[in-house]
Amino acid sequence: MSSLRILIVEDNPIIGMLLAEILRTMGHDVCAVVRTEQDGVATALQSLPDLMIVDAKLASGSGIAVVEAVRQVRRIPHVFMSGGPVDTGTLGGPVLSKPFQESELARAIAVAVAAQAA
Repeated sequence: MSSLRILIVEDNPIIGMLLAEILRTMGHDVCAVVRTEQDGVATALQSLPDLMIVDAKLASGSGIAVVEAVRQVRRIPHVFMSGGPVDTGTLGGPVLSKPFQESELARAIAVAVAAQAA
């Protein structure tokens, strides 16, 4: 898989930092790590990443709402992360259960990108 520009929306700064490092070692470029719904939407629309990896439940807002808002303007592939059950509604897309392995992350990215291309 070629290198992607990825936006991370994760309210836990340690998880965001670790995920960014894993993605960089996988050969991807992390364009930003943001912690709130508002910052997620604004950054996605400004930086136009190739992929968003979004925590479904944020302390300040909802990762699902981030994807919904961005999709009204532009379709960006996404992967949701969650520490518990999550209903993505009509958004679909891969959901990673925390904690996850790098291989699961790679597979979820591939699925999200392939779904966008289809």
